[in-house]
Amino acid sequence: MPLQPKQDFQAALRPEGEGGVIVYACRLTSLGLMAMAATARGVCFVQFGDSESSLLSDLKAEFPNADLITSPAQNAPELDDWISALDQHISQGAPRPDLPLDMRGTAFQMKVWQFLLSIHEGDVLSYSELAAKIDKPKAVRAVASACGKNRIGVLIPCHRVLRGDGGLGGYRWGLERKRALLDAERKRQRADADS
Repeated sequence: MPLQPKQDFQAALRPEGEGGVIVYACRLTSLGLMAMAATARGVCFVQFGDSESSLLSDLKAEFPNADLITSPAQNAPELDDWISALDQHISQGAPRPDLPLDMRGTAFQMKVWQFLLSIHEGDVLSYSELAAKIDKPKAVRAVASACGKNRIGVLIPCHRVLRGDGGLGGYRWGLERKRALLDAERKRQRADADS
């Protein structure tokens, strides 16, 4: 069952996101410092970085017209619950949380990101396979670009897309993080198969 925003949280945030209010928080995870931000519709940003100031700069660049507010737990406890749930997934192997998402992009990007949500943990596919699955077999570079523009890391699992030769390809937050995510998912998949 997805964690849903409570009404007081929704009321505090205007749903238009880019011109409204976005609440954010940072947390240290096993993959490094992570920032999560949300609108009234859901999580709009999950990124990794080296410092809170660089993550805040990234958030400002993604949503230049939004009012950005640090999450005070009493005003946005849902965001704190969501970032805790994602941290438990990343750092402790808990199931990936089913959080509401506020995805924003072109129609093509949205199609790619929606398909990424259907890829099961531990499974991978190539950029060309993904292009074929969304009925755009010649759009391999556009698929790779859409993966690179994903601003909701891990929750939209672009790390599950590899180069055609099985190589990692790129990852917006570094190949070490992509490898760590894939290794952890394969380990959990093996453990589930053995039990």
